Amino acid sequence: MFDWYYAWLEAWPWLHYVVAAFIVLLFLVLRKLFTRIIFAIVKKISRHGKSPFLENLLYAFEKPMRMLIVVLGVYFAIVYLSPQPDVMVVVNRLLRTFLIVFLGWGFFNFSGTSSDLFTRLGRKIDDDKDSMLIPFISRVLRGLIIVLMFTVIAMEWDYDINGFIAGLGLGGLAFALAAQDTIANFFGGVILVTEQPFKKGDWIETSTVEGVVEDIAFRSTKVRTFAEGLVTIPNSTMANDSITNWSEMRTRQVFSSIYLKYNSPVENVRNVLNRVDQELRDSPEIHPEEIEVYVREFEENGMEMLLYYFTYKTRWTEWLQVKQDFNMRILEIMEEENVEIALPSRDLYMQEEQARQTPSEKTDE
Repeated sequence: MFDWYYAWLEAWPWLHYVVAAFIVLLFLVLRKLFTRIIFAIVKKISRHGKSPFLENLLYAFEKPMRMLIVVLGVYFAIVYLSPQPDVMVVVNRLLRTFLIVFLGWGFFNFSGTSSDLFTRLGRKIDDDKDSMLIPFISRVLRGLIIVLMFTVIAMEWDYDINGFIAGLGLGGLAFALAAQDTIANFFGGVILVTEQPFKKGDWIETSTVEGVVEDIAFRSTKVRTFAEGLVTIPNSTMANDSITNWSEMRTRQVFSSIYLKYNSPVENVRNVLNRVDQELRDSPEIHPEEIEVYVREFEENGMEMLLYYFTYKTRWTEWLQVKQDFNMRILEIMEEENVEIALPSRDLYMQEEQARQTPSEKTDE
């Protein structure tokens, strides 16, 4: 039936390579279609075809599957060309290597922080969305997948893994000495992730830096300062340092002073103090149990009125807004009570008799 085909191949041997190239091209063009068909079969066979877990798993393997289909096309094209047995040994090993890479790539994608696996894990341990625990576990798992993948590939190509491990044992001391800082940073990161003194997006302050946490990796933690600089701190340093987490404030402190003129009537000053105190206690934005309004000191510039209270708003802009609104209200109260703010100034007093002297009299003296 195909005598004409074989006759052509005998007449033009180069047609074998054309057919092989056509096989590769066919698999390349139809790789998306083949992937959809394979996934549809898997969903049909599985009892949980519509489960989010399976959907995420198949999505993780989508790109690796397309690449594997192209590799299979190349493999079938080589088999069609009927190479020598020793060549086929290498080709088969390459195919198994690509299968290992296919599995490693798929599971690497599936171990991402947004996968269903870590979404379920986060719900079980009641993990906050801004916590760094899940991203850290994801990175560790991905690192293990890569190490395992390369180990299996090495075994496939007959590398002596046992000898390599024995060599690590002999050189373990030198490695530990050389990598002690890296190991310390890794375990420092583990401490930060498990104890969670802060999470991503928190405003923290240490002995060396103040800013917002952007990320924690195996070796270091990144903090964005308020000057928009990015500071990278070794995890071992962070784990051993005192850390103030300002984002955990339940209330935020306001401590300020206003200077009143000395010529203000005492009764009016008392009224200002009482009204400001009552205004603070009546405000829903102010914590009622931590309010102090007093004339604290008699300074050179005027009477110092101390304002000490806490706002429920802790975010910077919201806190400033509450503080501004209350400062405006203080100005209104002072205006109503005819009490003025003292400005830095210096008064010059001259004796009355000396002031009455004329310039000529001063000259005669």
